Amino acid sequence: MAKPSVDLLQRVPLFAGLDARELAQMADSFKVREYAAGDTLATEGQSGVGFFVIESGEATVSVHGDEVGRLKAGDHFGEVALIDEGARTATVTADTALVCYGMTFWEFRPIVEANSQIAWKLLQALAKRLRAAELR
Repeated sequence: MAKPSVDLLQRVPLFAGLDARELAQMADSFKVREYAAGDTLATEGQSGVGFFVIESGEATVSVHGDEVGRLKAGDHFGEVALIDEGARTATVTADTALVCYGMTFWEFRPIVEANSQIAWKLLQALAKRLRAAELR
């Protein structure tokens, strides 16, 4: 089954501190997902359990019905859902045929629980994001 490349995962800020071996371990837990133009990948306000990295295609991100961004190959969304299983903060809709790699929290959690080095690096990445958000 296809899985994301280490290079693709390394572009995700949450995973940027992981080494090649750790990224390869993460890659093994992703599953390829394909969507048609017009499909909704995530819906604002609904619970989210998955994280996605886009391999090919484009999608629109909207909040309260207003477009706030566009996603393309190499972009990602839903990483906080890997940790808190909380509600989606935006809706993501495929503009074109889309190929993504997805991982659910129940696939992610055992990796983190079994590897304290990965857990620490992810915690550091989240702390950096929190610090940056507080400065805005």
